[in-house]
Amino acid sequence: MRHTREEVIQRTIQEFELLDHLVANLADDEWHQLLSRSESKDPWTVKDALAHITHWKADVARSARRQPVPTEERGLNINQGNHLVYERWHSRSPQEVLAWHRQVHEDVLAALQEVPEKWFSGKERGPDWPGDLVGHSAAHRLKDIAAALKK
Repeated sequence: MRHTREEVIQRTIQEFELLDHLVANLADDEWHQLLSRSESKDPWTVKDALAHITHWKADVARSARRQPVPTEERGLNINQGNHLVYERWHSRSPQEVLAWHRQVHEDVLAALQEVPEKWFSGKERGPDWPGDLVGHSAAHRLKDIAAALKK
């Protein structure tokens, strides 16, 4: 399947709005609610899941712009990368993570506007491409954040 800038942006905005609506007014105890599952051995909270989602969205913007992988992230496997995100963000306040989530969304939209149309339509891709902007976010939003908040 080939994609267009407009539909990728539309799906990205829709997922951001669903996620932002879920986390916008959380109480401190909700931010610190432990998830029942984690993608690492670290004890993820709702806040950690949002930081994880946000990091990988920022990575899409970096990649779309053809910017290099940051030095401290080079050569890391997915588990090591996820642990690095946890170390960077776990001690930060929920307000910092929420602000970063919103800042990265704006940066992602800017990146999606900047890249050539060929980035979207240049080759066949799966229907959920780019996964970190929509599918990955939705999976963590539903399976982790929403599930933890129901406890």
